[in-house]
Amino acid sequence: MANKCLSLALHGGAGAIPDRSHEAEIAFMGDLAERMRDRLRAGAAALDVAVECVQALEASGLFVAGRGASANSAGRFELDACVMDGPTRRAGAVAALEGFKSPIGVARAVMELTPHVMLAGDGAALLAREAGLDPIPDNDWFTPARRSPRASATDGLSHGTVGCVVHDGEGRLAAATSTGGVFGKRLGRVGDSPIPGAGAWADDVVAVSCTGLGEYFIRTAAAAQLAFRMRFAGESLATAAQAVLDDIAALGGNGGLIAVAADGEIVTPYNTRGMNRAVLKPDGSIVAEVLQ
Repeated sequence: MANKCLSLALHGGAGAIPDRSHEAEIAFMGDLAERMRDRLRAGAAALDVAVECVQALEASGLFVAGRGASANSAGRFELDACVMDGPTRRAGAVAALEGFKSPIGVARAVMELTPHVMLAGDGAALLAREAGLDPIPDNDWFTPARRSPRASATDGLSHGTVGCVVHDGEGRLAAATSTGGVFGKRLGRVGDSPIPGAGAWADDVVAVSCTGLGEYFIRTAAAAQLAFRMRFAGESLATAAQAVLDDIAALGGNGGLIAVAADGEIVTPYNTRGMNRAVLKPDGSIVAEVLQ
């Protein structure tokens, strides 16, 4: 029997810039959550909604992913993404992708059109061309979402990621994450976002999407750690999520995450200056805000 508990969370990255209006981001996230609620109510699968949500976040130019990404130290736009389907634990990812509008769309193509989990660089771009996915006309297409003289590759303003986690009407879970990476990153740098178990995870227990200083999320296997704390240690969603962020903080990192459990419960903890997020609660209500 279908489970009619519909839940969704999306994020536009941890480390919200202080002393700046976030009205555009809040309005966009709220509207997007409403559209995704309509899709879920119409019977859409969690995987489809997660990918569609992240594609919209990428295309908006409001966040440090997709069109809003910034160039790396070599002046190139290398983008990363990962999608994971909870019921099957299939995953697809791209790293250091150049030349295509929707990294999450290419990640899904990796999952559905190849026997692999991740493709990088030229190999990811080749698959995108073969799949007929939309190319970027030139670098002028990008509209970097965050510009700050204080932003560096080590501070709390330096990173941004978008993501979505979904619990659909059949009880299925899915997660998707996409990023432009840290500002001024070295050529070829890959963070946590395209790595299943680090920046994203989905199984039959929980779906997770992370945002923050990716090296620390890799070193703690953040997304999978949360899931395994719930599965093997019996921890609650909130307890497991906070433990993961505490682990990251103990190593000197920061960030946040969104997660939805198999019963529809959602958490959105963070330990940065703020985090952009919107939540569709099981009762159908929506909250969109930039927590600071």
